[in-house]
Amino acid sequence: MLPLQEGTSAGTAAIAWLVGRLAFSWIFILSGIGHLTKSESMAQYAAAFKVPQPRLAVVLSGVIVLAGGLSVLLGVYVEAGTLLLVLFLVPVAIYMHPYWGVTDPMQAATQRAHFMKNISLAGAALLLWYFSHAAPGAWVYALHP
Repeated sequence: MLPLQEGTSAGTAAIAWLVGRLAFSWIFILSGIGHLTKSESMAQYAAAFKVPQPRLAVVLSGVIVLAGGLSVLLGVYVEAGTLLLVLFLVPVAIYMHPYWGVTDPMQAATQRAHFMKNISLAGAALLLWYFSHAAPGAWVYALHP
């Protein structure tokens, strides 16, 4: 466990860490479930962006984000899980949210927000990847492999 600032209890820090992992991973878990249960409609959306093999891409990306989200939440294979999230988020940001090519200002703003969200989440995933190496003992309430 990492040293805590004076006045911070280990129990409070551990709960905050668990809640933070839940908050971070929840979007990926729900997204992965959505990819797998609504793959047909999501494949149509992906096809509109000229994604090759859109149905396969949707199912595969669903497995990737679900695995990554569960990895962070449960604290299992965190290094692999966070890298999976980065490998999903960056290409999706660039390929599915190219706001720079959208002429309608409202749609461009929406796509820019999605692009920035994905890049920001990728940055957070990289921080978790680093943290998993720098302080593996700090992964409290985790099911280490």
